[in-house]
Amino acid sequence: MSDSGINKVVLAYSGGLDTSVILKWLEDTYGCEVVTFTADIGQGEEVEPARVKAEAMGIKEIYIEDLREEFARDYVFPMFRANAIYEGEYLLGTSIARPLIAKRLVEIAQETGADAISHGATGKGNDQVRFELGAYALMPDVKIIAPWREWDLLSRKKLMDYAEQHGIDVDFARAGKKSPYSMDANLLHISYEGDILEDPWAEPEEEMWRWSVSPEAAPDEPTYLVLSYEKGDIVAIDGKAMSASEVMEYLNKVGGDNGIGRDDIVENRYVGMKSRGCYETPAGTIMLKAHRAMESLTLDRNAAHQKDELMPRYAEMIYNGYWWSPEREMLQAAIDHTQQVVNGEVRVKLYKGNVSIAGRRSETNSLFDESIATFEDDEGAYDQKDAEGFIKLNALRLRVAARRRT
Repeated sequence: MSDSGINKVVLAYSGGLDTSVILKWLEDTYGCEVVTFTADIGQGEEVEPARVKAEAMGIKEIYIEDLREEFARDYVFPMFRANAIYEGEYLLGTSIARPLIAKRLVEIAQETGADAISHGATGKGNDQVRFELGAYALMPDVKIIAPWREWDLLSRKKLMDYAEQHGIDVDFARAGKKSPYSMDANLLHISYEGDILEDPWAEPEEEMWRWSVSPEAAPDEPTYLVLSYEKGDIVAIDGKAMSASEVMEYLNKVGGDNGIGRDDIVENRYVGMKSRGCYETPAGTIMLKAHRAMESLTLDRNAAHQKDELMPRYAEMIYNGYWWSPEREMLQAAIDHTQQVVNGEVRVKLYKGNVSIAGRRSETNSLFDESIATFEDDEGAYDQKDAEGFIKLNALRLRVAARRRT
C-alpha cells in the first residue's frame, strides 16, 4: 500500500501532453496504479491513439468509450429544452460535457475499486469545479487529485522537460502541430482560448476557426431545413428520422458550411475572473433559434414567460457545475413538463452566418388561431369592445397614482 493510502486512480485521459505527464506524475508521486478513461463525445479526433499511448506507458486498465449519443440525448437535448444560454451569448458547450465525464469517472472508480479520480483541469478555470462538484454529488467520499493545484509544472516548457526526462513521447508536441490556442471540442462546440485571444481587442485570426467558413465565404444561396420536433426534441430533419447525435452532427456540418455559429465572448468565470473565449457552435445556434420558434407556436404565454425567467438561473447552474444538484433536477422536471406540447415542424433558413425562421407549424398543439389573430373580419371570434374594460382595469392603479401627483 502506498503511503498516501491511494493505490489506484482513474484518470480522465486524452493522450495529449498534459494528461500523459499527469499519468506518470501520479505513478511517481502517489506510487499508485493508474486507470485511464478516454471518452468520445464528438470532439472530431480519433480516441484510439490514446489507447496506444496508455499501453506504451504500461497501463493495464484502459477505458475507451463512445459516449456521443448519451451526451447528445441525455445532456445537450435536455439543456436545449430550457433554451439555456449563459450571459446572453454562451451556449454552454464545455460546461454541459463535464457532468457526463464526471459520472463515468466515478462509475469506473467503483467498477475498478479505485481510491481516487484525477483530471487535468487547471486551478484557474471552471472545469475543476464542474468535474469535482459532479463527482462529489455522485460519490460523496471520492478522493480527487488535481495535479495543477499540486505540482510546479506550470508551463509548457516544464511539462515537455518532464516528459523527456521520463521517456514520454513528446514528438507530437515538438512537431509544431499543436495549435497556439487552448481548445475543447465535443458534439456541441469547439472553444478557443489563449494566445492572441488573451487581448480582448484582438480580432481572432481566420485560420483559427475549424468547423465553419466565414460568413463572407459562405454560399450565395440560402439553405433551408425542416426540423421535426417531438416533446421539445428534434427527431427528424427534412423528413429523415435521426438520433440525437446524428441531428447534431448533421446540423454542425450544414451550419458550418453556411458560416453559422461563431461567437467571441468575454465571460465571467465561476472562480471569479473574466476570460475571453471564441466558440463555434453551429448545431446549437440552429437548435436554439428553432426551438424557440416551435415553442412560440405551442407554449402558453405564461408558461413560456416563466421558462424565460427561470432560464438564466438554469444556465448558471450548468455553467457553474451544478448539473447533478437537486435544484437543477427540479427545474428540469418543470421544463420537461412544458415540452409535452412542443410538437411540430420548424423551417429554418441558413444564410451567410444567419439563422432565420422561415415557417413553423403544429398539427396537434398549435395555439395560433387565425380566426382570432386576423386583421380581416373575424366574424365574431373576438369582440374588440371587450378590450376597453380590460384596458381600464389595468390602468386603474396608474390613474390613481396620477391623481395623487396632481
